[in-house]
Amino acid sequence: MRTLKEAEIGETVKVVKLHGEIPIKKHIMDMGITKGCTVFIRKVAPLGDPVEITVRGYELSLRKSEAELVEIEEKAEPAGTEETAQPAENAEAAE
Repeated sequence: MRTLKEAEIGETVKVVKLHGEIPIKKHIMDMGITKGCTVFIRKVAPLGDPVEITVRGYELSLRKSEAELVEIEEKAEPAGTEETAQPAENAEAAE
């Protein structure tokens, strides 16, 4: 399980699950962090607290204790943006 606290600066991730007690989960969801949403890691303070993210078009700062309750997965790159992707007509010629 990987959490938002462990994400690297500049990384875009997808929220998989929220952990913790109901009041803290509700607090996190009220800030716009819900299952399936995309989060961009903007900055991390020198001592690691807080973590600044972009979620749903706005910037948000989270405490480390809140960030470690958000389970994430790496967001897949949109189709055709990988460096190895080639147009179909050039893929045959490359072989």
